[in-house]
Amino acid sequence: MLKGFRHFITRGNVVDLATAVVIGTAFTAVVTALVESVLMPLISASVGAPDFDNFAVVTINDHQIRFGVLLTALVNFLLVAGAVYFAIIAPMTRMVEARERRAKTPKATVEDENITLLREIRDQLKAQTEVTNPAFLASLAEAQRQAAEEAEANSSTGTRRHSVLGKAKDVVWGKD
Repeated sequence: MLKGFRHFITRGNVVDLATAVVIGTAFTAVVTALVESVLMPLISASVGAPDFDNFAVVTINDHQIRFGVLLTALVNFLLVAGAVYFAIIAPMTRMVEARERRAKTPKATVEDENITLLREIRDQLKAQTEVTNPAFLASLAEAQRQAAEEAEANSSTGTRRHSVLGKAKDVVWGKD
């Protein structure tokens, strides 16, 4: 049970996720500072107030409906999302695309070398199969036997049948 837990904890996905949470928490301060210290003062300089909490307040039966609070939250969300996109996502996307463009050229040559090696291995295996294939060996032996018979038939002396080697071949090939 502890081995399984240790495997789960040390697996790459869990460690990566934990690292992302820690870095995300630390980066929250950066984004908050950007929004509160740079972007919101720019908005308040153009609109006149740093937030919209008191904007569009409607009172019904002594209850206030504050649309400005929703508007402030929406503006804050858009500012944070824009800051994250333009400060992190867009530069990282450009960096990854540039890295992929640089990496494409050498990969093609490596793949070509791998394909060449695979073809050579295939050809060598094919040659070995032809040499060790029993059917191929049998057809080769039959061709040699037929060539020997033709040579014997063409020879005028016929001494092969009387030699020990000739008799052994006749026994092997069933001529005796």
